[in-house]
Amino acid sequence: MTSSKLYHVPVTIRLLTTAADLALYDAWVKNHPLGTLWQSLEWKAYQEALGRQVRVYAGIEDEQIVASALVVIDRTAFGLSTWDIAKGPLSDNTHVTDLLNRIEQDAHSSQCLSLSMSPGTPLPSWGRGGREGGGDRQWKQSRRHEHPSTTRILDLTQPEDSILAQMHQKGRYNIRVAERHGVQVRQGTTDDVPAFYKLLKGTAGRDGFGIHPQAHYGRFLTDLKNSFFLLATHERKTVAGLLGVTWNNTGFYYYGASDHGSRALMAPYLLQWEAMKYSKEQGCATYDLLGIAPPDAGLGHPWQGISSFKEKFGGTVVTYPPEQQLILKPLMNTLLHVKRKVLG
Repeated sequence: MTSSKLYHVPVTIRLLTTAADLALYDAWVKNHPLGTLWQSLEWKAYQEALGRQVRVYAGIEDEQIVASALVVIDRTAFGLSTWDIAKGPLSDNTHVTDLLNRIEQDAHSSQCLSLSMSPGTPLPSWGRGGREGGGDRQWKQSRRHEHPSTTRILDLTQPEDSILAQMHQKGRYNIRVAERHGVQVRQGTTDDVPAFYKLLKGTAGRDGFGIHPQAHYGRFLTDLKNSFFLLATHERKTVAGLLGVTWNNTGFYYYGASDHGSRALMAPYLLQWEAMKYSKEQGCATYDLLGIAPPDAGLGHPWQGISSFKEKFGGTVVTYPPEQQLILKPLMNTLLHVKRKVLG
């Protein structure tokens, strides 16, 4: 009598670089229940167009991906860098510790100041201290608001009348105000980016948030697949703009700006409605308003104003675990933070 023995195939953590591996990764992300734009190959291409390095790590078992993390590396002076895993890693939590330990090892050996991540689901306890013979560095909650922990998502599978009906009454009213004033919405082009940037500078100065150089927004339009650009005009004047993107059946509102002097026109409300309709036409089932203040946040939260605006569109509030950060070089990381705060 012969007996068979089952052998466990160990998980291998490796970087994905070949076309075949990246095609496997693309399918994995788009079919994973927590797969998202920020872990996609489309986001990889966009970040590389901005001059950043991107690494795709994966845990491989039986020639299949069982865990992954797309890491964006932002280089600074003297060969130093910061690493970021946005809305990841993707895993069933079984192999996440091995994956993150490998990333931490590589980050430490690559002059990384800090490693950040904003997971889409709670992860088990881990860290370098969890590895046999490891040190005592631990992940801690980040102070950044780089990737929102709370957002508002609308269901686009409903008829348009139903989407409007579930909005706050003031949201529907403001959309109609913009229409009555004759606000028109059109598709923008790269030639319109300077006008949008002018509005964005005014909005940033008014609301107290930082913005990127103008070229960043042009790259969003030209190098992020399925991005879209809507402009609201009134009597030939551009009064508001919106940059968004559709990915894997979800439309995302990403950047918005408006002219304060034209605020009575309520153009941003009509822009959002047109962005929802556009996303629905592209086959999207949901529309993500991308970031609001957490439900338990105080009045001092920097996103309270935009949260009030987005609340008028209805939808469902979705909360993710808070962003985590692992500081590898505390002193240098603090100096970089001060430099960016002062100089941008």
